[in-house]
Amino acid sequence: MKIDVNSDMGEGFGVYQLCDDAALMKVVSSANIACGFHAGDPAIMTNMVRLAKAHGVGIGAHPGLPDRQGFGRRELPFSAEEICQQVAYQLGALTAIARAEGTHVSHFSFHAAMGNIVNRDAALAQQVMELVARINSELIIFAQPDTIIEVAAQAAGLKTLTLFLADRAYDAQGRLVPRGIAGAVINEESALRARVRQFLQHGTVTTIEGEEIAVRARSILVHSDTPGSLALATIMRSEIEACGHQVAPAAEVLQSR
Repeated sequence: MKIDVNSDMGEGFGVYQLCDDAALMKVVSSANIACGFHAGDPAIMTNMVRLAKAHGVGIGAHPGLPDRQGFGRRELPFSAEEICQQVAYQLGALTAIARAEGTHVSHFSFHAAMGNIVNRDAALAQQVMELVARINSELIIFAQPDTIIEVAAQAAGLKTLTLFLADRAYDAQGRLVPRGIAGAVINEESALRARVRQFLQHGTVTTIEGEEIAVRARSILVHSDTPGSLALATIMRSEIEACGHQVAPAAEVLQSR
């Protein structure tokens, strides 16, 4: 089975960066590139596109709310129209940079608060997904399984790839545990290795309450700002390969179904 390993990347600004993006690009198969609002700038975006192209990594737009100070994790009171405009602006910027570098954007993954806002509002999700489809109907939408975003993307005629967030805790309802709660972020190597192996072998994850729930996914995400993200991504890839699977970009994963 082909499995995608993806990470949110290019989440710096100017000379500042969160992790070793160049090293991480050698490990992942899909890169969700910050598009200049919550993080990123034209130089970083261009460098990320060049690195992804050089390593055969799928290029994805990772739009967020315009909130650098809050790293796009604070919910701000934008209207539906404003959120659509922000998505179009960011997707358009990365699309132009990728085209200038002789490649293309293949997927789309919301960042933090923007994704949370869209995923609570079916009408807004449909409006955004229809906008994305008008811009590029070939994009693959990354989403957690059985969510409003997944349903809206499919209704708009877009392909979807569902995610397992290896470095985040889940609750019994299959929701991510808020970051402010102890244990919400998993960055201990043995714990992450066990979670990935459990997901690959049994299709389940153990929740923060200690229950096992099913996870329907073909892509595993590690956040680049999680401490030790490079080591964690390397563990994820090694576990996938040790279980006899192949790491591949999102487009190849979908083709292999």
